Amino acid sequence: MPIFDQIDKDLVGAMKAKEELRLSVIRMMKAALKLKQVELGKPPDDAAAVAVLRTLVKQHRESVEQFRKGGREDLAAKEEAEIKVVEAYLPSALPEAEIEAAVAAAIAETGAAGPKDLGKVMKAAMAKLAGKNADGKRVNETARKKLGG
Repeated sequence: MPIFDQIDKDLVGAMKAKEELRLSVIRMMKAALKLKQVELGKPPDDAAAVAVLRTLVKQHRESVEQFRKGGREDLAAKEEAEIKVVEAYLPSALPEAEIEAAVAAAIAETGAAGPKDLGKVMKAAMAKLAGKNADGKRVNETARKKLGG
């Protein structure tokens, strides 16, 4: 079942079960996907939906970081709970070995020689990992290590 349809189905289930946190997160995801649908002119396919959900996870992680800096552990904990709900709709995270292989292939493909070529390597590596649940931050860290930066 496509992610877009699964979220619609789970929205009804969360309403019936009166799961407030899950319901609010599913509504947030549905709104983000609806925005993408308007942008595309058609319902997003699974790859586009995964990209939207990955963006939501990234935004929530940034919020957690900011809340922790501000000493608001209660809000950080709420954001982390929301991240778990969103991540349930994402494919499992890629193993480190697969990320390293994609980065190594991108380095070979672009002929990167050092840290100044990080942008080219990231673009090529993320293209290879498109459609998979690859965290850009992990890919960046791996690329920096391999390029000596």
